[in-house]
Amino acid sequence: MPHPLDEYPIHQAPLSLAHVVSSDRNAYDRCYFNAHGRSGEPFLITGLGIYPNLGLIDAYATVGIGGHQISLRASDVLDGHDRLAPSVGPFRIEVLEPLERVRLVCEGDAQGIGFDLTWHGSFPAVDEEPHVWRSGPARRVVLDAQRFAQVGTWEGELRVAGQRFEATHDTWVGTRDRSWGIRPSGEPEPPGRNEEAPIEGFWWLYVPLRFDDFSVVVIIQEDPDGYRVLNDAVRIWPASTGRRPEQLGWPRAEIHYRSGTREPTGATIHLTAGDGSPLTLEVESLGFVALNGGTGYGGDPNWTHGTWRGRDWVSGLDVDMADPAVAAMVPFGLLDHVGRATLDGQEGWGLFEHGTFGRHDPSGFVDFGSVAP
Repeated sequence: MPHPLDEYPIHQAPLSLAHVVSSDRNAYDRCYFNAHGRSGEPFLITGLGIYPNLGLIDAYATVGIGGHQISLRASDVLDGHDRLAPSVGPFRIEVLEPLERVRLVCEGDAQGIGFDLTWHGSFPAVDEEPHVWRSGPARRVVLDAQRFAQVGTWEGELRVAGQRFEATHDTWVGTRDRSWGIRPSGEPEPPGRNEEAPIEGFWWLYVPLRFDDFSVVVIIQEDPDGYRVLNDAVRIWPASTGRRPEQLGWPRAEIHYRSGTREPTGATIHLTAGDGSPLTLEVESLGFVALNGGTGYGGDPNWTHGTWRGRDWVSGLDVDMADPAVAAMVPFGLLDHVGRATLDGQEGWGLFEHGTFGRHDPSGFVDFGSVAP
C-alpha cells in the first residue's frame, strides 16, 4: 500500500516512502537536542528516533540536576505514526519552520519530566562530513550516517524534580542535530568472529558552539593509534552575510582531564582560519550528563535506542550519580558537557561532548584501565 508521503515529489529511489532503501536492521532516523542556561544546571538532553526496519519509534529526555540524572523514556510500534508530526508516549515534535523553529513537548510530569520548549536557530544549519565507520576483522560498515547541526536559543519551560525553569532567548541556549542512515540500534547482534578481535579503543570529540557573531562545529573521531576516521571543523556565519561556512583546517585537540580519571574538565583546540592564521578555541566544562545513564545511548544498562519493550512503553528513571556502581560505569560512555568557550575574543556556549575508552596512543592511554596522571 502507498504511504501518505508518497503524494509528495520527495522520492530518492523507486520505492514507497513506507520503506527505506537499505534492508540493514540498523537503519535509523533521529533528532537530538540539548538545552541549558549559563550556569550548567539544569541540563536537558532529549531526542526522538525512528527505526523503520525494526518497526519502532522511541524518545527520551534526561535532565542533569542536583547530582542526579532524571530520565523519561518512551517506545512504541512505528505502525501508523505520522512521520511529519512524530510523537510517542508523552513526547511530540512540531517542526514550525524547517531549519529554523522546532517545538518540543513532553507531558511526562507524572514520570518526573515535563517541558514545552521552542527552538530558534541562531545561525544556519550546517551539513557535517559523512560519517562512515568500519569495525571488526571483516571491516564491516557499522555506521554510515549523514547529519546536520545547528546552534540556537530556547523559549518556554522545563519542569523537573518539583521545580519549574523558565527559558528565554537571552538566557537559554543549546545545540541540535538531525542524523539518519545506519547506526547500531536495538538488541545486540551475535558477536561471531568479532570475539577474536574486540575493539581496542575509541576516541571522540564533538563541539558545536554558539558565539555572538558566528557558530563553530568541530567533530573528530580517532582509532586507537590516533588515525583520524572523521575530521570536520567549520565556522558558520549569519545567513545575511551570504558567506559559505569557513573551513578551519585540521583541528588539534588537547583534552584536559581530571587527574586519576578520564573525565574532561575542558579542552584547547587549535584551528586554522581560512586565511591561514591560527585560532585557539578554549572550552571549559560546567557540568555533564553521562549518556549511558538514562538517555539510551551506547553502554546504557537501563535501555538502549531501538530495543523492543512492548507497545506504549513509558518509563521513568532517577540515577544518583554518586552511586559507586554508576560512577564505575560513567567512564565507559560519552559525556555531554555544558561548554563555556572563548574564540577570537568572543565568549560562546554550547556542547562539549567527549569520550575515550580503551587504548588511545596520542593521549597516552594504553588500555581500558589507563587514566590521566
